[in-house]
Amino acid sequence: MTVLAGSGRRAEAPPARQSKRRLGRLGSRAAYAYVAPFLVVFAAFGLYPLLYTGWVSLHNVNLENLHHSSWVGFHYYVALWHNQFFWNALKNTITIGIISTVPQLCMALGLAQILNYKMRARTFFRVAMLMPYATSVVASTLIFAELFGRDYGFINWILHFFGVHHINWTNGSKWQSQTAIAAIVTWRWTGYNALIYLAGMQSIPTDQYEAAAIDGANRWQQFWLVTVPSLRPTILFTIVISTIGAMQMFAEPYLFAGDGTTNGGGQHQYQTLALFMYQQGWTNFHLGQAAATAWTMLILILVLVGVNAALARGRSGRI
Repeated sequence: MTVLAGSGRRAEAPPARQSKRRLGRLGSRAAYAYVAPFLVVFAAFGLYPLLYTGWVSLHNVNLENLHHSSWVGFHYYVALWHNQFFWNALKNTITIGIISTVPQLCMALGLAQILNYKMRARTFFRVAMLMPYATSVVASTLIFAELFGRDYGFINWILHFFGVHHINWTNGSKWQSQTAIAAIVTWRWTGYNALIYLAGMQSIPTDQYEAAAIDGANRWQQFWLVTVPSLRPTILFTIVISTIGAMQMFAEPYLFAGDGTTNGGGQHQYQTLALFMYQQGWTNFHLGQAAATAWTMLILILVLVGVNAALARGRSGRI
């Protein structure tokens, strides 16, 4: 029913417009229905454990008696500040992360550059790059533990030809043990990051390389002036992922010790934050302290990721 404009009443929308509005509302409801399963799963296995861990970190909860808890506030966070083993684990996590991430990403970038060239059997080599990542972390760590064995390890057998005495990689000095752990991480993740870089390189327009070649740039100059600047978002992504992985490192140091403990060596020389958290919760039964460690790790990850993003943004702004 239509109404004259001068009558002071609002004209009704045509039937076609009303049907479009109904379809729009149905479409928005259908979109929510499609994402509802993800939201339910995320709330059950992501959001709820996160909030519950935060609640536990503010209470005195013992693993032997989960139903009895008492409010302690930020006591466990303050206790971490004065815990020398926490600071030792934090230092170990940072040093292992640096000596594994930096060589890993540099080698991945070089391998990606080689695989980006037209070469025979490049599909085979690309698949081979993923084999370490596809290998179980338990299997790879146990194999590396044998390779780094003190008396019969292959690494020490090679080193003795250079006059190096047998190194106790498992319970030796901090740098020796952490280097062995970093070698496991580097071997496992280099190929994975190389394929990520390779995918980024193949999305770079060939016109940029042709223009650089016309200007007289050789392949090395093209790599630094064209490839690396174009891969900056991809490099930032791998740095962030590697940072998160380093903060969560657990299986490699735990299995490398081979003694079933979470000390990370006889002198805690490669005990990471994840090992320290596990030790507090499932060895010492202090779930409140373990939960506080978990939330501290989350905060540290957010800070480190933010710093990486800020540095990358600042550097891109100067270029």
